[in-house]
Amino acid sequence: MTTRANHPAGAPCWVDLSTSDAGGARRFYTSVFGWEAEDPNPEFGGYFYFTRRGARTAGCMAAMPTAGADIWSVYLDVEDAEQTLEAVAAHGGQVVVPAMAVGDLGVMAVVVDPGGAAIGLWQPRSFAGFAVTGEHAAPGWFELHTRDYDAVLRFYTTVFGWQIATVGDDPRFRDTAVLDPRGDGRLAGVMDAAAALPEGAPAHWSVYFWVDDADDAAAAVEAAGGSVSMAPVDTPYGRLATAADAQGRPSGSWRPTRPYPLPPEARPPCAAGPGGPPGRTGGGRP
Repeated sequence: MTTRANHPAGAPCWVDLSTSDAGGARRFYTSVFGWEAEDPNPEFGGYFYFTRRGARTAGCMAAMPTAGADIWSVYLDVEDAEQTLEAVAAHGGQVVVPAMAVGDLGVMAVVVDPGGAAIGLWQPRSFAGFAVTGEHAAPGWFELHTRDYDAVLRFYTTVFGWQIATVGDDPRFRDTAVLDPRGDGRLAGVMDAAAALPEGAPAHWSVYFWVDDADDAAAAVEAAGGSVSMAPVDTPYGRLATAADAQGRPSGSWRPTRPYPLPPEARPPCAAGPGGPPGRTGGGRP
């Protein structure tokens, strides 16, 4: 378990679900993960929090009718949302949702990186995002699947000040770890998915939820009306399963068996681009 009262610059700090069936999502995730669900907040369009043992773990809201598919969004912590948006535009990204204050909780924005993946920004005020990772039913891993691997790495290291280490550099497997500058391991990963993404599928960020037992979690998904697209399988980092909720939105779960060690061949951390980061990044909505 990792407790994070504050998130380092550029770290994922919040996730939320935009769904065509908020009531169904409430029933599904409280059943599968044992989460509780707070009442919808009319001030914020019916947005509500999922909690676990009193700690806010994720958010949920009804999608706009024109929004298309249900989607989990990942947010990065930022010190100054406006300044970060300027850097996004200057380095090949696009601003989708300009910076907007969310009460006294913080400032949010949404951008698209040069590879076409959407990522949220969160400038915290009274709300810093999720406080716990790496324990059962908490967000545990965040991964970007992109077709524009090199350009995207340049973008995030420059705009968000990421420190990175290469995990795999074979043309068949290119993977990079985003390192915690405080020395607490990995924050996220970036995978070259040019050969893996189906035609027409967009680049995207994925969130994985840690579970005590991936097999039990997969069974719980199916019992709650979801589906398992990849049955639990052992990996070097834990037992991994990929599933979709009752609304069809993919989400991953895994049972960690060890911390996230960098393999011996991983290169040392790479500093941000010239001049360093223009600001911090952030994630989270009310």
